[in-house]
This record gives sequence, structure tokens and C-alpha cells, in this order.
Amino acid sequence: MSSLYLATPVRSVDVDGTGLAYREFGDQSGVPLVLFSRFRGSIDDWDPTVIELLSQDRRVVTFDNAGVGFSDGEVGANITEMAKTAIEFIKSLGVEKADLLGFSMGGYIAQRIALTEPELVRNIILVGTGPGGGEGATYPGPEVEHWVNAVRDPELTFQALWFNGKGTGRAATRAYMDRIYTPERPERANVTAEAGAKQRAAIVDWWEGNGSTLPELANIQHPVLVVNGSNDVMVPTPNSFLMAQRIPNAQLIIYPDSGHASLFQYPETFSEHVLKFLRDQDNGGMK
Repeated sequence: MSSLYLATPVRSVDVDGTGLAYREFGDQSGVPLVLFSRFRGSIDDWDPTVIELLSQDRRVVTFDNAGVGFSDGEVGANITEMAKTAIEFIKSLGVEKADLLGFSMGGYIAQRIALTEPELVRNIILVGTGPGGGEGATYPGPEVEHWVNAVRDPELTFQALWFNGKGTGRAATRAYMDRIYTPERPERANVTAEAGAKQRAAIVDWWEGNGSTLPELANIQHPVLVVNGSNDVMVPTPNSFLMAQRIPNAQLIIYPDSGHASLFQYPETFSEHVLKFLRDQDNGGMK
């Protein structure tokens, strides 16, 4: 972890009797960019390079939902419950509007927040994610089950699902792991097996169409930036095209030679694109 990340304390706020953990970076007077993490990811699984770059220009908040990482409580039974908890967390920050950035499962939550309480949301960035099950969706293939259903070498798993099998993928995997899995990483940053199993059940439910946003994408009226790698097998890349086509105010960026974690393979380019997208919206949209 970087010195900035390690120097930023984990804070906690009480939401309905549950302590929810977060870290806050950058100018804390601005509209927050709230980050929602992946399946089996805590606030310490965000790439510190991305956090540092985004927080140079934005107020950035990383957040552990109930039952995950540094937060107390129980993991929500489904994506809708997780989104409701996230909404209450955002409100607890005392802000009227927030920008959302959701990676993978975090993107499911961000979509549901936007549909449940649209007035709370200003802009949305959806990365390596999809709209859930239904007509038109492209479902994860059997290779995902192979890698997530058993104890396997984390580096090989990340390379297979997040990056690519080439030399560039091996290098990106090792670089990400070196930035995340440092001696300073606390044990609580690791999502427990029980919490992971509950998250996985919610994800399966989502892809079975229960709470899926796919039928409602046209109702997301916010400016949206959709980002993915050219060969995402965890949440197949065609879903990004589908979302960009059906969300009225969406832009789409596909990064080359990359998979599910394109934002961590190209942290500088990704951060630059996010900041430009947000600046464009601050200035009235694309010109």
C-alpha cells in the first residue's frame, strides 16, 4: 500500500445500529465520488494508484458494505438490500448528491442505487459490470466457476479472470498484487469465507434476474461512463455494450488486451478518463 493510503484512517459511521467503515481522500468539501467494490473485495482492495490519482482532483470515499471487511453487521441477502444500505451510508455523510463508481458487483449496487433514489446520484461510472440476467444479457461462462469455486493460487486466479494470459497480463497481475498484498495489510481487510458465500448467492440471484436492472436501464437518466476490458470473462464484455446502448446518457470505453480489471491494468489511463468524464459533466456535458 502507498504511504497516502496507509496514512488515511479507517473511519466508521453508524447506520441503523451497524458500524460501516470507509476511508476518505482528497478535498473533503466537494461532492464525493463513492466507490463500491467487487465480490470478495474490501476498501483495502482498491488499487492505491487509482485512489491517489482520482483524489488529486476529487473527494473520494471507499466504502465497505455491511458484513464486509472493516464493517460490522451481516451481508445483505441480495443486491437491492446492499444498495439500500449504501444509500443510507451516503446520506450519513451529510451530502445531497454523490457520484458513484462501481466495479463488478459494486456496479450492480450502483445501478440499483440510481434507480432506487435517483435524486441522490449525480454521475455514475460502471466498470467491469453488467445489468443482471434477462433477455439480451451475456452470462459468465464455466471458466469463472472453475476459478472461484475452489481454493486456487490467487495470482493465477487474478491473471485468468482479471487480466490476460500473455506476458502483459502476468506483469499486470504481479504489479497489482504488489500494490495490494503488502506486509501492512491487516487481516480484517480480507473478506471472510462466510461473507463471500453470501455475496456469491446475491450475485447468482442477480444473474437469475431477481432484482436485475436490465429491464430498467432506460430509466437511468444520469450521465454514465461504462468501462471494461476487451475480454472480460467474469462479467462478459458484451454486457458493457448492452448497458451503453440502453442507458440514454451513456458513454463506453473498452480497453485493449485486458479483462475484468482493466481499471487496475491501466490505472493512469482509467483515472484520467474518469476525471475527464466528471469534469465534462461539471461543465455541462460533452462538447
